[in-house]
Amino acid sequence: MTTDASAPWLIAGLGNPGPGYAGNRHNVGFMVADLLAERIGGSFKRHGKAQAQVVEGRIGAPGPAGRRVVLAKPMSYMNLSGGPVTALRDFYKVPTGNIVAVHDELDIDYGVLRLKLGGGDNGHNGLKSMTKAMGPDYHRVRFGIGRPPGRMPVADFVLKDFSSAERKELDYFVDRAADAVEALVIEGLERAQSTYNS
Repeated sequence: MTTDASAPWLIAGLGNPGPGYAGNRHNVGFMVADLLAERIGGSFKRHGKAQAQVVEGRIGAPGPAGRRVVLAKPMSYMNLSGGPVTALRDFYKVPTGNIVAVHDELDIDYGVLRLKLGGGDNGHNGLKSMTKAMGPDYHRVRFGIGRPPGRMPVADFVLKDFSSAERKELDYFVDRAADAVEALVIEGLERAQSTYNS
């Protein structure tokens, strides 16, 4: 799938709104989006037409050579992420191939990244909602959080904060995930995969 070089990219960090969820494993998409916003020197503001907070800017070379991006944090709760992302897609006229979902992934070890285009939702409610709203052909930056210990239910695990041991490395892993998003937008999927799908 080719992406339209002149069209903006929509990078949706998935999570749940509100301070009670801020440190949860399920909110790692928000953490990556916050770091990307910091890097481009923007701060999130509520969007007039979508239930989301957004930052507009450029990634890559300074000035017009950089890629236009819209960073988004849906404010709808995770399992309704598709509505705000679709509204932003339509507002900014973003082709589906220029949409990136940044999300937590249970089936990958903690801190490991996997970039891909399309595919299933693997039981992730944010992806399920996005795919239902716009089909599966968007990019994903999957941030591994590992499986719950023992018999802990998945829902409890993803809505818990990272452990103290995990937090020691969390900043590094979030930084690397933000690098991966930038590489995907600037260099394309294959090159970004060869660097980050290690």
